Amino acid sequence: MIARMAKVHIITETAQRGPALDALADLSVVHLAPIDPAAAVPSEKTVTAVDTIARALQILSQVEPSGPAPDIGPLDAASEVIRIERESAEHNVRLAALHREIVQLQLWRDVSLEQFQQLRDSGINVTFVSLPARQFEQIQADCREIVGKLPGKRIVVALVQRYGEARLPESAENIPLPPRDRPSLRAEAAEIDRRLEAAGGRLAELAHLVGRIRDEKQRLRRQADFTIAERSGLAGKDLFAIQGWAPADEADALIAGLAARGVDAAVRVMPPAEDDEPPTLIRYPKWARPIKGLFDMLGTVAGYREFDVTAPFMLVLPIFAAMLIGDGGYGAVLLLGPLLMWKKVSKALGADFTRLLIVIGGVALVWGLLCASFFGVVLYRPLIPVNMTDESRSLMMRISFFMGAIHLSVAQLWQGISYWPSLRSLSKIGWAIFIWGMLGVVKYFVLNDPLDTGTVWIYLLAAGALLAILFDSPSRNPFKMLGMGLANFPLSMLSAFSDVISYVRLMAVGLASGVLASSFNELALSTGNWLIAAPILVAGHGLNLGLALIALFAHGVRLNMLEFSNNLGMQWTGQAYAPFGRAACKEIQR
Repeated sequence: MIARMAKVHIITETAQRGPALDALADLSVVHLAPIDPAAAVPSEKTVTAVDTIARALQILSQVEPSGPAPDIGPLDAASEVIRIERESAEHNVRLAALHREIVQLQLWRDVSLEQFQQLRDSGINVTFVSLPARQFEQIQADCREIVGKLPGKRIVVALVQRYGEARLPESAENIPLPPRDRPSLRAEAAEIDRRLEAAGGRLAELAHLVGRIRDEKQRLRRQADFTIAERSGLAGKDLFAIQGWAPADEADALIAGLAARGVDAAVRVMPPAEDDEPPTLIRYPKWARPIKGLFDMLGTVAGYREFDVTAPFMLVLPIFAAMLIGDGGYGAVLLLGPLLMWKKVSKALGADFTRLLIVIGGVALVWGLLCASFFGVVLYRPLIPVNMTDESRSLMMRISFFMGAIHLSVAQLWQGISYWPSLRSLSKIGWAIFIWGMLGVVKYFVLNDPLDTGTVWIYLLAAGALLAILFDSPSRNPFKMLGMGLANFPLSMLSAFSDVISYVRLMAVGLASGVLASSFNELALSTGNWLIAAPILVAGHGLNLGLALIALFAHGVRLNMLEFSNNLGMQWTGQAYAPFGRAACKEIQR
């Protein structure tokens, strides 16, 4: 349920501004609405510090503490972590470049440039040329030696000539000495390795300070929140005023709450005006609480005056997910995995989303029992066969389209109820009827089902279209009503067709998942060796389960967030209710 909000204005003496903000933070009821949003921002220094600490914590989360704990402040430690990470990245880039250079200098082996200089100082000048191998005997020099081979049947020859110049074939090309030798490059690489090792050791020492760094992050965020709150109000010489939103059933307790904390303030509570955009507070029923994890992950918030889709999402998404997963074995993994590793999974994904995975796993297990499919193996005669036969595909498509018609017509009826007693509600009822007629059209095109006056689909299309057109834009002018309805109908009709047919993805993805699972089984069994088959089975089914989870977001969530929500008229333009006080645990608003 979307909680009803009330607009509150709080006025107190300027001298009591600090205690008033402390009291509001303690009450954690008022979602502040800045009078001047441009001014209600934290200092740049605080924002930079929080960003630095957040990045440092992310780096240190992958480091095991070891060695002595440094005696430095948390912000200095965070800055050092960022510096070490930056320098280490630069060192790794340089190290990769050095390794490439070492490989490129393979021709010169481990001879140092200093050795060539010593030869020159002794009066021995060594030069290098490349030429075709067949011309080696044409070289006239005091000393000649093949030292390497090049592509194209060419060779590298080292020459020593004490007096005059060696005589060479015209095709010979001089090869200059490299600017650096391999020993010096290896020495530099070893020094970089030493620095990287030292940097890793220092990060391990700084990892002891994670708790203090995290506490500093929370302190800075609270400081930023108070700065935002202070700048959200209007301060004069004598009075300080602030405004915001509070749940209507809690707003009246503000006066008593402030007074109990020693703050003398005037509080005015008003209902929202037509042009106001209050924040959205959704109070989830306990059974539907897991769907909050999905909304939090997607970052979507319904508008204050939109619909609370918690219940339909919680009811339908697990069913869609089960059909997309299409296997009871995978469902058992999703059910038992989070249950057995609750602490780790809930810490990584959040408790609500972990519960949603458990529910999806349970429903997928039930669907697997109906399909008799477990890890791609059909164990008994299924009630709903999922395979490559025409009968199975036809049945799965019928189920998918039927579920789509239910899903979309419920959205239209729900929107129609919200319009009542406006005549426009009849248009939405008409669209709900029209969608069922469109189900017949989809089945005609996809499944070759009959579509004529002997079926109910034609009459549903006609009745639904009539209501949709006549009452699309209610007006006292009947010609205007009819004209607007006819103008808007064609695109909406095509949209209804595409929305219904889009539910075929439930069949297609579920069937693909089953085929892929059985293919991995056949591949593993074809090896004839369980030492080879076992890794293939584990990797194959793990990959298939991962693809099924991706399909959950790509298709299951889409059918709810796009097709269903569009038919419901959802815009998802809401702002989450974040009362001052609790917001200390959230990211700083920019």
